[in-house]
Amino acid sequence: MELAQYRVAVIPGDGVGPEVVEAALKVLKGLEDVYPKVGFNFEYVEAGMKRWEKTGVQISEEDLELIKSCRALLKGPTTTPTGPRSYRSVAVTLRASLDLYANVRPFKSREGVEAVHKGVDMVIVRENTEGLYAGHEYRLDGGAISLRLITEKGSERIARFAFDLARKQGRRKVTVVHKANILKETCGLFRQVCLEVAKNYPDVECEEMFVDAAAYAISRRPQSLDVLVTTNLFGDILSDAAAGVTGGLGVAASANIGERYAMFEPVHGTAAKYAGRGVANPCGAILASKMMLDWLGEKKAAKLLEEAVNQVLRERRRVTPDLGGGSSTLDMAEAIVEKMRSITGA
Repeated sequence: MELAQYRVAVIPGDGVGPEVVEAALKVLKGLEDVYPKVGFNFEYVEAGMKRWEKTGVQISEEDLELIKSCRALLKGPTTTPTGPRSYRSVAVTLRASLDLYANVRPFKSREGVEAVHKGVDMVIVRENTEGLYAGHEYRLDGGAISLRLITEKGSERIARFAFDLARKQGRRKVTVVHKANILKETCGLFRQVCLEVAKNYPDVECEEMFVDAAAYAISRRPQSLDVLVTTNLFGDILSDAAAGVTGGLGVAASANIGERYAMFEPVHGTAAKYAGRGVANPCGAILASKMMLDWLGEKKAAKLLEEAVNQVLRERRRVTPDLGGGSSTLDMAEAIVEKMRSITGA
């Protein structure tokens, strides 16, 4: 039996990051035992607040080169200080340095997870390198200004990514989310390019929606949505709304994908007040690992991991406090490993 051995960079991160990443690695190591076709070599990278406090940099050029030498990156949440003169977000730095232009965030209702809505299965595809998050900001006398960068190239490639994803996953519709009635040039360009790209996908329905209407649709009728493609800031905000109606940030995962590199992380933040208590929900990081397996082409392994997660959530016996249980982060991870063993008979 030929073994696929993957070298994966790992950023544990700040706050609860090291705990949920440890849980995800525990599940991936358990996967190696029950699915011996896949193996991992993990390369650890320290980045974020702790690194900055020790060295004065949040992530170094050497770190970036190490990450580029790996097949993929699994990242925990990292702290970004607020206000001017603080360091740039690690996630934003990685997205720009590795050109991870597509941020993919799936949201679905899962049995056993209390949610506002059931029957939801949608994906938000967010342009990841432009918009207001490009960071072109300036202080003026008595004010400040931020430049919103939208390009034809950036809009075209994220639109193609969204329509390709819809076609690949057998999804029925792509919703182009913008605010072109007010932001006539930037959102106007994004809308124009997306609708032009849509003409190349006659098998996929295309609609457009203002961002405020999209927020309303997510809160009231998310079952009507399938794939949403939008700009950087809009996608970030809508993602939290989608997590809120499908069970919370603890079960939300994301992928950051470019032409050559990919990074996988939970959607949630560092949740510093829960750090060190062993109660953080590891599902976001574990499901991010599932997305990594999919991206690596290990579809069967990804399906096995997700089914194990779903069974643990459905039973609600060994889940973390936010899910109504009393288990620790690592105990829930071990329950998922045991489910993989049970499913495979290993």
